[in-house]
Amino acid sequence: MYAIIESGARQYKVTPGDVLDVDLQELAADAKEVEFDRVLLVGGEGRTQVGSPLVAGAKVTAEIVEPAHKGPKLYHYFYRRRKHSRSKVGHRQKYLRVKIAKIVA
Repeated sequence: MYAIIESGARQYKVTPGDVLDVDLQELAADAKEVEFDRVLLVGGEGRTQVGSPLVAGAKVTAEIVEPAHKGPKLYHYFYRRRKHSRSKVGHRQKYLRVKIAKIVA
């Protein structure tokens, strides 16, 4: 069984047991799992449910593996020719690393 979920502005194809990084969310301090209720498609086992835009009653439950995982360092360069103006800016995005536990259709 698999599902396509929406978290933030991104869509992910998930199956139970997958580990993925989603954008950091505001969670309670003692939260052990997170629930994704924006499910766009549920498939597998010979049938497919496509939502318009969401599948009614479907949700994906995931357990939190790492609450504030940092992604790779990304650089952005500013350069203006003939102006002696250049700079380099970098940042590291924070992610929430989760492991998909179950898909309820």
